Amino acid sequence: MPNEDKPNSIPIISLRMIRVKHIVVALLLSVFFFFLFCFIALHGYIAWVLSNPTVAPLYSNPYLAKGLAYEEITFPAKDGSRIMQGWYIPSEGAKKTIVFSHGYGANREESWVPMYDLAHYAHSLKFNVVMFDYGFASKVNKDIATGGKKESQQLLGAIEYAKDKGANEIVVWGFSMGAGTALQAGLVTKDVDAMILDSTFLLEPDTLYHNIKQNIDLPRQPSLEIMELLFPVLNGTGLNQIPYSKVKSEDYPFPVLFMHGTMDEKAPYPIAEELAANQTNPYSDSWIVEDSHHELLFREHPREYLRRVSAFLGNVQLARISGDNGSQASK
Repeated sequence: MPNEDKPNSIPIISLRMIRVKHIVVALLLSVFFFFLFCFIALHGYIAWVLSNPTVAPLYSNPYLAKGLAYEEITFPAKDGSRIMQGWYIPSEGAKKTIVFSHGYGANREESWVPMYDLAHYAHSLKFNVVMFDYGFASKVNKDIATGGKKESQQLLGAIEYAKDKGANEIVVWGFSMGAGTALQAGLVTKDVDAMILDSTFLLEPDTLYHNIKQNIDLPRQPSLEIMELLFPVLNGTGLNQIPYSKVKSEDYPFPVLFMHGTMDEKAPYPIAEELAANQTNPYSDSWIVEDSHHELLFREHPREYLRRVSAFLGNVQLARISGDNGSQASK
């Protein structure tokens, strides 16, 4: 009788083994999908943070900071998507205007530059000055940061405002992503006479990954692919909507001064060298500063910084006079 039970014991053990295997596989799959979810969620969090930078409130104004008379201004973005807020600092009788284009995570004051000092300097050169907040820095109707897609339309609105105020010479002075935004705007406007670009940051896959890696060591693949999928979902802008390839190959018709530090941890300086190498305008120039950091060139080398800007703006003036004379001669 005991031997009659043995044949039935083999299938019972096999069945138990199969069940155990199924449980182990289910547990392993659960663990795998949990970590996959966490990995994707981490990228989603990074994309959300990049799209929604924390920006400090305004702490001063041109009059309190530098004794400059100014006007509170509003103007529409070029595409009419929103109303922008800013300041207009007039220079009596001036027909030339500098439009400041601030960087990511900052507002029109951009204290670490510091922007008030440069606004005062521009005013001393008899330029009107426009300072404004991009949508992601607005305290009235905060928007997301899009790496220049929306911001270029907002900058074009500021340029249009300067033109409507009577400026016949407009210089855009951009910083970090504000410089990259200026280059994007420069692809479509004929109202800019020159650009001064400090620590140019252009949002593209390489610089995006470079900045992510500064904070967390994620693999390039598939991190970039995941980010490229998440950006359109979280802020409505895909990297392919930012014309970085066009910017990197463009020879702009107006003179551009590129200034960049070799110790820039956010925007590697070879990008600025590549952009500068494409320019054939005889008044375009570049200044690559050894051991200088992102947006700190003015703080670290104030005299040389202003000397180079002054020389560049003087050349822009000469170019305009030469061009105007040439036009009159042809008539």
